[in-house]
Amino acid sequence: MTVVGLARLQFGVTTIYHFLIVPLTIGTALQLAILETIYWKNPTPKMRALLDFFGRLFLLNFALGVVTGILQEFQFGMNWSSYSRFVGDVFGAPLAVEALAAFFLESTFIAIWIFGWDWVSPRLHLWSIWLVAFGTSLSAFWILTANSFMQEPVGFVLRHGRAEMVNFFALLGNPQLWVEFPHTEIAALATGGFFVAGISAVFLRKGKHVEEFHLSFRVAILTAAVASILVIIIGHEQAQHLIVSQPMKMAASEALYHTSSLHAPWTLIAWIGPVRQVNRFVMAIPYTLSILAYNSLSGRVVGIDALQHLYVHRYGPGWYVPPIVVTFWAFRLMILTGFLMAAIALRAIWLEHKGILLKASNFLRVVSWSIGLPLLGNIMGWVMTEVGRQPWIVFSLMKTADGVSPTVPMADVWITLVGFGGLYGILGYIDTRLLIKYVRLGPEANEPESPHPPLFQVVNPTDS
Repeated sequence: MTVVGLARLQFGVTTIYHFLIVPLTIGTALQLAILETIYWKNPTPKMRALLDFFGRLFLLNFALGVVTGILQEFQFGMNWSSYSRFVGDVFGAPLAVEALAAFFLESTFIAIWIFGWDWVSPRLHLWSIWLVAFGTSLSAFWILTANSFMQEPVGFVLRHGRAEMVNFFALLGNPQLWVEFPHTEIAALATGGFFVAGISAVFLRKGKHVEEFHLSFRVAILTAAVASILVIIIGHEQAQHLIVSQPMKMAASEALYHTSSLHAPWTLIAWIGPVRQVNRFVMAIPYTLSILAYNSLSGRVVGIDALQHLYVHRYGPGWYVPPIVVTFWAFRLMILTGFLMAAIALRAIWLEHKGILLKASNFLRVVSWSIGLPLLGNIMGWVMTEVGRQPWIVFSLMKTADGVSPTVPMADVWITLVGFGGLYGILGYIDTRLLIKYVRLGPEANEPESPHPPLFQVVNPTDS
């Protein structure tokens, strides 16, 4: 394996791990904000215990997200210095706003939310968790503003071998951003919905704390249902945008070696043969690819071979085809998880409407296991987005092979890859064990009292 391959592997490991946590944090923050709004209108000890319960789970994931994000930033500077120099002037503004505004906002108000139960008014405490939810989404917006530039560069000029920003508002108006951010944000809301609904289903199936977890289940599964449907709709719009902005990515995701017929079928499953450019055991749905691409029963989709010739003519000699097998199956797994999520959420709503949800023990078990569905869908969407853009690290401007650090030896990349992988494994194990521990303890769990007296104690003068 080359240095480029190792650096890409390290980037994939760190980013996938981080991206497991981020959507979960964004979605769970919204669930907490909704539940505290209900509590604010009708404060009861049971609702307070429910908020504390899900709050502990949220804070565990939030802390892990911060740590994994720091390590991800570190490997950017270490392995991708040429890339960092190339896009630094463009990325500086959105990432600075993300750090100074969005992350500062969520970090400040999460402290108020954690420690302010008995120190601030109920209204301010409620506002604090809503601002945390807003801050997490705002942070995602600025990160995706930078990522959208990698997919569709806008608002820049090339000077001295670097991309320099000339129009900040062009970055904010990037067409890629306005299909990528809604798709990612709504997928995150679905992730939080399934997380809260799945954990609530565990208690409902066991018949424990039914009143409060029935409420959290209804709130979460409704969020999950709406978000799952919207993520499919917006994902369709994003696919149509890719036909125009990155047609090679779309052709690779379909393993479409040659330009399709006028009425293009969509391949459901196939045995992909990228070497001979022949797919076997193909199951296809007629007309569906034309509908996916153009909202029409007719419309040709340009194939890989034609796009390869076009890109050679436009960008010079080279191989411009991304890994087809990975892109093909990532796209299908993402679609599969999206439809499964929508089906499970709608089924839960129907059972709740009929008044038989609490008796459907097997279905509640399915909901509990479905926590992993949006996590898988998020990762597959990221894999398609990033792997499908290869060989570009910034589409049409910089190839991935040109973005690595020129002076970092392979041994150093191996050391950090193994080190990061081991550290992430330890952090993941600790986080999982703590999540399981607090779920088993349930809402009645209390923090253990310190066996030692406080260093300073306030004495009431009337007691002396």
